[in-house]
Amino acid sequence: MSASSPGTRSDPVDTDAVVVGAGFAGIYAIYHLREQGLSVRGIERADDVGGTWYYNRYPGARCDTESHLYQYQFSDALRSEWQYSERYPEQGEILEYLRFASEFLGVRDEISFRTEVESLRFDPSSGTWAVSTDDGAVTTSRYVVLALGFLSEPYVPEFDGMDGFDGELYHTATWPREEVSFREQSVGLVGTGSSGIQIAPRIAEDAERLTVYQRTPNYIVPANNHPVSDAAWEAWNDGFAETWEQAKTTDSGFPYESDLPSAEGLSDAEVEHILEKRWRMGGFKFLTAFEDLLSNRATNERVCEFIRSKIAQRFDDPELIDALRPEGYPYAAKRPPLNYENNRYGWDFYETIKQPHVELVDVDEAPIQRLTPEGIATADSEYAHDAIVLATGFDAVTGSYNNMEIVGTGGTTLESKWGSRPRTYLGMVIDEFPNMFMISGPQSPSPITNQVLCIENQVEWIYDLIEYAEENGGDVIEVERESVEYWIEHTSDVADRTLYTDAESWYQGDNVPGKPSVFLPYPGGYPAFASKLEAEAAGGYQGFAIRDSPARVRSE
Repeated sequence: MSASSPGTRSDPVDTDAVVVGAGFAGIYAIYHLREQGLSVRGIERADDVGGTWYYNRYPGARCDTESHLYQYQFSDALRSEWQYSERYPEQGEILEYLRFASEFLGVRDEISFRTEVESLRFDPSSGTWAVSTDDGAVTTSRYVVLALGFLSEPYVPEFDGMDGFDGELYHTATWPREEVSFREQSVGLVGTGSSGIQIAPRIAEDAERLTVYQRTPNYIVPANNHPVSDAAWEAWNDGFAETWEQAKTTDSGFPYESDLPSAEGLSDAEVEHILEKRWRMGGFKFLTAFEDLLSNRATNERVCEFIRSKIAQRFDDPELIDALRPEGYPYAAKRPPLNYENNRYGWDFYETIKQPHVELVDVDEAPIQRLTPEGIATADSEYAHDAIVLATGFDAVTGSYNNMEIVGTGGTTLESKWGSRPRTYLGMVIDEFPNMFMISGPQSPSPITNQVLCIENQVEWIYDLIEYAEENGGDVIEVERESVEYWIEHTSDVADRTLYTDAESWYQGDNVPGKPSVFLPYPGGYPAFASKLEAEAAGGYQGFAIRDSPARVRSE
């Protein structure tokens, strides 16, 4: 099946599929679609592969997924040629992996780098997309696959006086490629989510003074990171197939079994014993101690209290304990950050906060009002800085779709379609936008499950749908509106039965002023999502309308 296949269409196209983005999702989409016989063109605005790992090169940037699970599983040959050096890989090592994978899989030559998509327009008469890029070119394609990533569009708060600050202003998601030195400088760090927690120790090791501006304290769990030995990596690889199959059975998509269904009915000593063991394990293994963590407030609160007690044990200063004590929202209802020893002194985030040249400022009590030429003014004080680092995260999940004009049938724009909330079926397709697919899109489970597992499943499912349509005489694939309405309602209903909606988070767009507060991922867990995909395929894709475009011709 390719653009040049005889007897299928009368109008020529430049390529069967355009894939936008070259991170984990884009690389696999290009590879898989090409291996199945489609011609593919990749488009990437950066000058290299990597996606979010290309741009998030700030000091201390590190993945919160264990390294043996943060690699493609579909190719034993690829996996046998690569080994990460640590339990949780740093940004630079992940970028090297993706470079290696793109070379090994032979997809780099299919990608146009330093090229940005400006618009996508569907032509109903030909059943094709016109993809316009900033170099003035227009590519026609049967299918478009948007592999934009869910943490790709930085959120930059619009503080008054942003242009008037005389020092250097950085954002963790657009970090310079050249080395940045904070030696003998006063630095302001805004934000204590995952990026702020990771970069703080690295700034503090060189800066003369570091001021950390915190709005909401986090439930921070130790990563317990360590180097990976050759023997350990070999053992992981030997059991990888079994591990991956186990991962598919858990809501998180990670191969971690819970100790018990719930903490209810257990004594304090029993709960502490389980959580202490999990605390030593570190990472998301702590998150999965009890099955009902994100559906049972009583279980969640007991876990919260355990974490609070651990924070209190780190400090002698009651004021710091109070400032760093998370309250008022469930653990893991926000993306749960991990704590790494992230500099030459062995400081993690909490150890960094203890240092005499580091100050913690509560901007919930005294919000940042403006940037001044000298630094930052809060409601009750002014602080002088040579540099300011914004660790303010992302316009997550949907933000990257705003960087291009996407026009479907009848002139419908994606911006108008998603006016009050994103509308998808299975997180991958949108009514009135035929032959356009998303990977890790809104209402998919990718942001809250094992991302690589989800990516591979989604890419393969998209191709199977394309193949089914082609083999059954249709070149236009459009989801029925009723399917979209069902998925919106189902996703909302499942979210309302969880504790996710009890916290303000980027999962709901709450970090971006003016963005509708809607739970963006699919919260039903990986097995439920995978079963939905399987059922749709087994039923002959009844949620879709598959038809011929006017340009389609058939050979006798």
